[in-house]
Amino acid sequence: MTTAAPLLRVQDLSVLFPPRRGKGPVLAVDRVSFEIQPGETLGLVGESGSGKTTTGRAILQLQAVRSGSVQLLGQELTTMRPAALRAMRRHMQFVLQNPYSSLHPRMTVGAILTEPLRVHRSVPEAQMPQRVAELLRQVGMDPEVVRRYPHEFSGGQRQRIVIARALAVNPDFVVCDEPVSALDVRTQAQIVALLQSLQQQLGLSYLFIAHDLAMVRHVAHRVAVMFAGQILEIGSAQQVFDSPAHPYTRALLDAVPVPDPAAQRARLAQSAQETDFHAHRDSGVPCRFGEDHGATGSAHWHWLAPGHGVSCRFWPPQDSALAGADVAEQRGQPARL
Repeated sequence: MTTAAPLLRVQDLSVLFPPRRGKGPVLAVDRVSFEIQPGETLGLVGESGSGKTTTGRAILQLQAVRSGSVQLLGQELTTMRPAALRAMRRHMQFVLQNPYSSLHPRMTVGAILTEPLRVHRSVPEAQMPQRVAELLRQVGMDPEVVRRYPHEFSGGQRQRIVIARALAVNPDFVVCDEPVSALDVRTQAQIVALLQSLQQQLGLSYLFIAHDLAMVRHVAHRVAVMFAGQILEIGSAQQVFDSPAHPYTRALLDAVPVPDPAAQRARLAQSAQETDFHAHRDSGVPCRFGEDHGATGSAHWHWLAPGHGVSCRFWPPQDSALAGADVAEQRGQPARL
């Protein structure tokens, strides 16, 4: 059991998108809770549209929050006044998905990296060139590139500049939103290795949002599986990948291609027999614990092992080997044991 105070604590976070284009409001994030310890990486996985990016933006207060709590370094962000929130932003940064669109095309590398230093007054003006050079060396780039523009760099080099910009104000927490999905495989490995090296050197904590499960298994200490705005399973990377308890988690893992075509077809056929989550999400189908979530609007959590929790919505199926498992019940979404 971990007793250290978490760096980040998210409790019952909900985000509601207002109606538009004739469509009703959308509950994009629904009572999500988790914690991240200092120096830890939490991988947030799920299919497109599950609410992963919205969760990351809401944590950073870049997206309006309907309800819930976000505490960073013990400070509540959701009720913080603008001036105080601006000061807190030096402790939390964002690495965006597409390095081709996240850098200002008319600013030089030097200007891009100097801007956060001026905004947060991190270093005196006279020391900014030295700080910019240090940042570039940290991400494996030559400081001589300060006068060049983003279009003069490859995708991997641009993402290194994005990472350097995030590091400029010495943050404690970084949201990495699909940070390597726009890059080729070789460059992906280099950027992931860089992020891991920086984490060890600087003690950073990451929320690593991704759909590449193999990548998440490699970089994350713990993994949260998200579907339709809710977290269905959370645990260590080994627990989630080696002993997936929720059928949705198993379906995600079964969708990862394997070299044997026959084995892949068998896996996909088995996954097709699992619950249709979109169709039955709010249908009132009772779980094995007798809870009618369609009627109550809530799902209890059950702990299979220390730190490994699963929402009991549709879990486990009656024919599952886990159907008779002896688990501990806990109401609400999980933080951490």
